[in-house]
Amino acid sequence: MKTFLKILLTALAVILLANILPGVEVAGYVSAIIVAIVIALLNMIVRPLLIFLTLPATLITFGLFIFVINAIIILLADKLVDGFTVSGFWAALFFSILLSIFRSFLFSLLNDKEK
Repeated sequence: MKTFLKILLTALAVILLANILPGVEVAGYVSAIIVAIVIALLNMIVRPLLIFLTLPATLITFGLFIFVINAIIILLADKLVDGFTVSGFWAALFFSILLSIFRSFLFSLLNDKEK
């Protein structure tokens, strides 16, 4: 049940960010839910591989290369989901940073309700 709520909160964040950021569009609520599921799967499967393969670049940049990896995850989600478009790398980078912030805030609200 907690995973389902996290998917819905991520979909809500995707919709909000698509309305705020230029260059990011989502077709509707169903597309936002699909984007949330795809991002979760990519974060579970592809992100650890990318972090491992780019470990030297991540170490040299003191971890800032993780932002690039997050943008790549968003661009992959753009290619996999039809109703979700990101105009370019910079839009994906800003979207990934803001999505992380929104998700942290929303997930903290979810954890406060359980206590």
